[in-house]
Amino acid sequence: MVPFSIAAITTTFLLQPYSASAFSPFHTNNFHKRSPIRSTTDDALFVDETSTHNSVSDYYGKTLSSSDDLKTNACCTAAAPANNIKSAIAKIHPEVLKKYYGCGFCTPDLLEGTTVLDLGCGAGRDVYIASQLVGASGRVIGIDMTPEQLDTAKEYQAHHAKEFGYDNVEFHLGLIENLDEIESLEDNSVDIIISNCVINLCPDKESVLKSCHRILKPGGELYFSDVYSNRRISASLRDDEVLWGECLSGALYWNDFQNLAKSCAFQDPRLVEDSVITVENAAVEQKINEEGGEGLEFYSATYRLFKLDELEPHCEDHGQAVIYKGTIPSFRSGWALDNHHYMETGKVFPVCGNTFRMLKDTRFEEHFEFIGDFERHYGIFEGCGTSMPFESQNSSAGGSTDGGGGCC
Repeated sequence: MVPFSIAAITTTFLLQPYSASAFSPFHTNNFHKRSPIRSTTDDALFVDETSTHNSVSDYYGKTLSSSDDLKTNACCTAAAPANNIKSAIAKIHPEVLKKYYGCGFCTPDLLEGTTVLDLGCGAGRDVYIASQLVGASGRVIGIDMTPEQLDTAKEYQAHHAKEFGYDNVEFHLGLIENLDEIESLEDNSVDIIISNCVINLCPDKESVLKSCHRILKPGGELYFSDVYSNRRISASLRDDEVLWGECLSGALYWNDFQNLAKSCAFQDPRLVEDSVITVENAAVEQKINEEGGEGLEFYSATYRLFKLDELEPHCEDHGQAVIYKGTIPSFRSGWALDNHHYMETGKVFPVCGNTFRMLKDTRFEEHFEFIGDFERHYGIFEGCGTSMPFESQNSSAGGSTDGGGGCC
């Protein structure tokens, strides 16, 4: 399908904020978001991969010369960086920053000495941020399929090595769906995988997530920002090269993403932060509406997925709790694992079994005290979004018998 021509912007397009419900993980007052796609069980999810790869590579390598050439703000980061990220960005060459196309800050805490893999690294902005955070004893690997972007990343590698005082980065040309072809990416070899608004551009997202799980060390995590939507995107919109390149029509419906992550062994996806995407282009709005997409809402969201074999599909209560020691750098008063687990320093914080493992069986262990074990089970963890489905339970408790208590 020939991509439509983006007309000059004459009006401002603002997608209506999504009214977050118990079923949607997104909260519109946090961060910055993105878009959707078809069911992960539908063959239509996997569009013509060769054509899509070529069009995306051309779009980012030839059509776009800087972030100013983007037609929408879906591939832009709206939130202000933390002070340590801001300091790291200040040391990066302007030519690298000019070619940045991302929707968030995908740099988790405690990176010193770790091995980090950046999927879809582009011109290298996030690689060079991570390079400073992992330090001289760490290592950062960047992978991208666009030669022009990697040329920029490599051109300034010596510059950044001189600026940082060490060279701990490497770049590879390749598809993030085909990580098996990168010889240095062995099983259980990477501590943290990051990605910034790139997985939505891949036709075969399942292959990406399965490869990430294979490459991560036990206790490692995939920490990434991307675009999601409130519903699945039609085939006609998925076929549009401009909308795909702008990170809209290739993004996943949020519930399809959660189900896909779980099927790839990431049992309990944790949302870190999110926000509504404002497209701000009347021509794009018109195109979406003409193709039956009226009502689509797009979000930018950051998720963390841990490689922990014993995580359960739901939050189970084992009577456990943690106490944060206040020792993670820059977080003396408290620290957040995700958007609903903020732990104040020194305060006993009850947690489900999954959260207990996410803290105890990962690099975060030394920063917490742990109370309890898995010897006893007290049912579903209160507030996890599900409850006992049996109608007889409601009746015996004196409650209504109209329907069960399931989470959906």
